[in-house]
Parts: sequence; C-alpha cells; structure tokens
Amino acid sequence: MKAIQHVERDHIRKIPEFRVGDTVRIHVQVVEGDKVRAQVFQGTVLARSGGGLRETFTVRKVSGGVAVERIFPLHSPTVVKIERTREGKVRRAKLTYMRDRKGKSARISGRDISQAVIAEEAARLEAEAAAEAAERAAETATPEVVAEPEAAAATE
Repeated sequence: MKAIQHVERDHIRKIPEFRVGDTVRIHVQVVEGDKVRAQVFQGTVLARSGGGLRETFTVRKVSGGVAVERIFPLHSPTVVKIERTREGKVRRAKLTYMRDRKGKSARISGRDISQAVIAEEAARLEAEAAAEAAERAAETATPEVVAEPEAAAATE
C-alpha cells in the first residue's frame, strides 16, 4: 500500500452510493456565530472528480430562477450526510451541458427512490462502518503474549 493511501484510509468515510445524474440532498454543517446547524442543499450531481480523500462532486440546483452550483469535498467533516432521493439515467460522466438548459429540457429521466430503500442503504452503511471500525481496532491492538507450555513446565 502506498504511503499516502495508508495515511488517508483513516479519514475516508463510508458514503452512500450515488452517481452523476442523481438528485441528492447534502446536509452541510454551517457555523453562525456560536451556533452550529445543518443546512440542506438539494440538487442534481453534475460531476465527480478526483479520488481517495481528495474526491469532490458538483451539485446544481435552481432556486428562485437562479442556478447555483456548489462543489463539495466528498469526505469533508462539514458534509454531515448525503441522501440520494432520485436516481438519474444519464450516459455522460460530466453533465456540463445542463448549464445551458432551462425548464423541461433540464430534466433528467430516472426513477424516484423509496424511503424503504434509503433506510436499507443507511443500515447497510452503518453495519459496514461498524465492521471496519472493529477490524481497525483489531489491527491496532497488541497481541497478548501466551506463555509456552514447555517453559511453564520447566519452571516447576
């Protein structure tokens, strides 16, 4: 394993699976004075880029007739939660052409995801995270030294 990947693996979080074209809800941690709250940003994923700890994704939403694009670091601690609400069917890795579209032409075909599927995916991610945490704890734990029976018999 490369040195960078070895250092990064402790900081990489388990995230729900989503692709370009999907509609997602991103809960972002916002600090206002001495208060901390979660703000939701919902839109269509236009692109994913990078890899490992440096991976980012671009989300676009239209609010009040004004389009807003935002780039989120995937494994950032300020991204509290990512929920996939709609699965989009696209055949491109980057949807930059969506910037020129308005109204009905800006729609992406796909299907809505039921709440049961979302809950099932969240439970699966929690189970994977718990198993990975247990595995890491087992790696870092020092093995106990077991006395050999021959040595114990010789001392008697």
